[in-house]
Amino acid sequence: MADSGVRRRRVFVTGIGLVSPHGGDPDEVFERLYRGESAVRKVRSGTAELGGDALLAQAEFDPAGIIPKLQLVVTDRVSQMAVVAAHRALSASGLLTDNSGPADMGVYMGCGLGGSQALQDSYRVYFERRSRKLKPATVALIMANAPAGHISMRYKLKGPALTYSVACASSAIAIGEAFRAIRDGYLDRAVAGGTEAMLNDGSVSAWEVLGVLAKEHPDGPGASSRPFAKDRTGFVIGEGAAVLTLETESAVQARGGASIAEIVGYGGSSDAHNLTQPAADGQVRAMRIALADAGLAPEAVGYINAHATATPAGDRIEIDAIKEVFGDHARKLLVSATKSMHGHLVGAAGALEFAITALALRKGRVPPTANLTDPDPECDLDCVPRTGRECPDLAVALSNSFAFGGSNAVLVASRV
Repeated sequence: MADSGVRRRRVFVTGIGLVSPHGGDPDEVFERLYRGESAVRKVRSGTAELGGDALLAQAEFDPAGIIPKLQLVVTDRVSQMAVVAAHRALSASGLLTDNSGPADMGVYMGCGLGGSQALQDSYRVYFERRSRKLKPATVALIMANAPAGHISMRYKLKGPALTYSVACASSAIAIGEAFRAIRDGYLDRAVAGGTEAMLNDGSVSAWEVLGVLAKEHPDGPGASSRPFAKDRTGFVIGEGAAVLTLETESAVQARGGASIAEIVGYGGSSDAHNLTQPAADGQVRAMRIALADAGLAPEAVGYINAHATATPAGDRIEIDAIKEVFGDHARKLLVSATKSMHGHLVGAAGALEFAITALALRKGRVPPTANLTDPDPECDLDCVPRTGRECPDLAVALSNSFAFGGSNAVLVASRV
């Protein structure tokens, strides 16, 4: 059992598990992103009478062999992806033995909407069939904390199993809170990340009427997510899960494990401004808190994986916030938006982007902002347009996650 009296222990990422629009192998996913490959496609969404074409970034995965057939019946897609990603993370870190992980391990997951497909199916039964005969497992399928629960049960992880539902910052907060719990002595290990599966017609329609989704670009669906570009029109909804195994330095050393990156800081804030419109001062506060938590000066940072969703206001505000935090050093930063290729995974976005950031540190290479052919003059930092960048001296990086509701979360990682 962890000693709760210990403070400021070092925390390492020892495994990454993905179910993403670019695949499930972290190294392969990173290489595809580094090459600037887009996973955005035009997909027919909805019923025959109400359907329409939507730009989506879908994830393909097969839960067979990982989730028992009987368990699939009571597991929504959002939980299936989470369990598969957790399996891959535990396997990659060497912590999976006989389909079980360490009993004292915690589970910290982010999820924005929960089982949205099960929710939609239940409404269809009620309103279209005019029946109250829903599946007995409907509530269990819909719950936002079901992914964390399924991971805990599947791998016999008996530490805290917690869920954070904070829109687009959900999984970044989950990782940050797991980091704090381990650093401050409450746990020795955790799986942390996020999952989201909302590419059904009801959810997509809700995003459409909000007016934040991208329009198809003349160059095709893959060119439609355009962060920092003058002609950006909004974001593309994606789906997937990203789970990381986090461990103390002593736990890694005791079993002779290997580390991908070290988490050194975490900061959070609220804009206290507007439910859907971001504010630079809240983002500034979160980045400054994260750097102070890491004990680092702004000049130590070489790369930022930006939240940058490609909305007209959001990208500019984030650039303004970065300039305020980093001052003259902002001109030396590499700032890229991988949402240009994998879309916006909402509750899983922060975890996927932090995983990419950790891999960038390990590989000494930074993925690009795809489709950035004509930058917005107000987004005038080095946003790594179109082509990935070799950066062998990269030592410290940030991952920004800024949510509807004004919640901001920033993670700081360093190379090992």
